[in-house]
Amino acid sequence: MRFGIFLAPFHAELGQNPVSALARDVELVKHLDRLGYEEAWIGEHHSCGTELISSPEIFIANVAPQTSSIKLGTGVLSLPYHNPLWVADRAILLDYLTRGRFMLGLGPGSLPTDAAMIGIDPTEQRGALEEDTDVLMQLLLTDEPVNHENSRYTLVDARCQLQPYTRPCFEVGIAAIASPSGPRIAGRYGAGLLSIGATLTGDTDLLALHWDVATQRAEQFGQTMDRSAWRLVGPMHIAETREEAYRQVEYGIDYWFDYLQHTAAVPHFEPAGATLQERIDWVNESGVGVIGTPEDAVRQIRTLEEQSAGGFGAYLMMAHEWANPTDTKRHYELFAEYVAPQFQGSLDRLAASKATARGSREHLFGRMGKALEEATARHQAETAETAAP
Repeated sequence: MRFGIFLAPFHAELGQNPVSALARDVELVKHLDRLGYEEAWIGEHHSCGTELISSPEIFIANVAPQTSSIKLGTGVLSLPYHNPLWVADRAILLDYLTRGRFMLGLGPGSLPTDAAMIGIDPTEQRGALEEDTDVLMQLLLTDEPVNHENSRYTLVDARCQLQPYTRPCFEVGIAAIASPSGPRIAGRYGAGLLSIGATLTGDTDLLALHWDVATQRAEQFGQTMDRSAWRLVGPMHIAETREEAYRQVEYGIDYWFDYLQHTAAVPHFEPAGATLQERIDWVNESGVGVIGTPEDAVRQIRTLEEQSAGGFGAYLMMAHEWANPTDTKRHYELFAEYVAPQFQGSLDRLAASKATARGSREHLFGRMGKALEEATARHQAETAETAAP
């Protein structure tokens, strides 16, 4: 299993300097790269005053040369806001600039306040995503000129002048939240699936819905869905003890809840709770995420594995600033050190090596003792022989 983040980004509160907030986002991705995380998905938002990255492509272009191995994706690019030709060209350019570390995540746009500013009705966004993805995939995967017209753009004999650096194409992932539109599109093209908000205990059948719809559509169009390209997204904050984790999230969790409950109009992801304790309990009891210890995080991911009825390829932590920067940094370190290895097999040979050593210790301990005795005896004999007149 791979691990990474889904960086909207949710910053702690209004009143913070945007310069420092964006700098923290860059430093977070660099920190994850050093820790061995595999993926970082960067969001696109234009309103509501909290999620400050308006162009994930520009952010990725900035952070790519500052990292070495972590893959970078748009998480997600709101395709109905853009001309698919320019999206395809920019994605191909990033594929070249990152030497294959780029991933293209697509969605309809989550903030209706974004869509309203360019005259798109929220009821039109999912249909537009399906239409535009079809155009985009033609541009990415074929050499044929594309002609297409709707109220948002016109394409006349359009084609990309570069083919993708990654052959036949970099990975494309489709956001899936509450409706079947995302899985339908993913299945149509055998694309990856980004399941956001499908980890709620009360809505566990959403995981089955996402995968079932995608696989049914894939079969219909002669495609194959790959579970390794299925990513689940949920928030977490862990510390050495639950008490420490609860104390640490006092820093910023109330602002996160207030933002989603009263500012962002996203009914598919509206957390419950009015007090700090109610909000902590909602995260832990709803199944959406974890505030606790590394052991709690391991249990959560194992539960999701069971609910997925076959497994998934990656777990992405929904990045936030529930805790201060120091505690947030430590959270990611604890996860990398104690949680990720439980799902990646990296401890198996170490455990086997230790078990083998423990099993042979008594025998080898005796042999080593005998070897030391023999070496000492030889030395004494040689010393005595040298000293003899």
